[in-house]
Amino acid sequence: MTDPAGVAAATYPCGGCGARLEFAPGSTVMQCPYCGFRQEITTGDRQIREIPFAELVNLARKPVGSIGKYVFACRRCAARTETNETASRCQFCGAPLVIDATASGQLVPEGVLPFAVDRGAVSTNLKKWTSSRWFAPTALKKVTTAESTKSTYLPHWTYDSQTRSVYTGARGEYYYVTETYYVNGERKTRQVRHTRWYPARGRVERAFDDVLVPGSTRLPLPELDKLAPWPLAEAAPYQPQFLAGHFALRYDIEAESGFEEAKNRMAPVIADDCRADIGGDTQQLTSVDTQHQNVTFKLMLLPVWVASYVYGGRNWQILVNGRTGEIHGERPWSKVKITIAVVLAVLVIAAIVYLVAAKGR
Repeated sequence: MTDPAGVAAATYPCGGCGARLEFAPGSTVMQCPYCGFRQEITTGDRQIREIPFAELVNLARKPVGSIGKYVFACRRCAARTETNETASRCQFCGAPLVIDATASGQLVPEGVLPFAVDRGAVSTNLKKWTSSRWFAPTALKKVTTAESTKSTYLPHWTYDSQTRSVYTGARGEYYYVTETYYVNGERKTRQVRHTRWYPARGRVERAFDDVLVPGSTRLPLPELDKLAPWPLAEAAPYQPQFLAGHFALRYDIEAESGFEEAKNRMAPVIADDCRADIGGDTQQLTSVDTQHQNVTFKLMLLPVWVASYVYGGRNWQILVNGRTGEIHGERPWSKVKITIAVVLAVLVIAAIVYLVAAKGR
């Protein structure tokens, strides 16, 4: 949605010096980075809603592929900033810019999990992280600061669902048979395990709550998933003030596609329920047919520090959970340490094999 006239972006004037307020991580206030003036963020009586999935078709939104870049009109200097983000900074005066969510062409977030980890804590956690990497070059421990840090709210979908699954499979029960074998002419016996299989079928039910699915492809999904768990119970009803001074990505994965991924994330849990229901010593699943009922969803903004550090002449990207400080991302590997570990493992295995063989003589 590129508007030649620009999209008005909210900024929050400081009541002390006239600069612009920014949300202060770890608090519920906006603070002036110059004079320290603080203003409380209030959410009123607004609540985080769980929206019935059936109502999705009636909600006002545009297909993600039809939305172009936003053109923010800065209320401080009147400059225009072109961006794909729903919260950014004016490229001329640096003022925080937050789009009116109702004018974004997308669904309005229901909730936001505000940043609790500030920029200084990112460096502290990075130092701990680099010092604890196994099989990393020893020199990595000297990396204590990030080359760049960007506090970014990432869109995530959450889904609730009442599931009812009908399965077919088999229950395995172990039994043991004594077998005879010879070692250097000496007769020995051993117990060999076998399995008797019995057909099984049944039904299991489970209520899923807040199954989380990233709503953006801008960052690697496997690394985002590793930042979990997220304390979603601490989320606040969406207020644009929480985004001031930070960045926020818009979603490029529709809620419908997100629900398909949510089903994939529910499937292993349902399969475990089926196996537990089958019982026995081991189980086989032939089919699982799951029906989803009372499905609800919501759009949440979760805080992530997107940072990078320099090692070996290149940048390595890391992601930091902006609420808990959990870090995941790229790291170098020490070929020497890995080789030594492999050699030691081979020697240990060889020693165990030798001792077992010697004992059996």
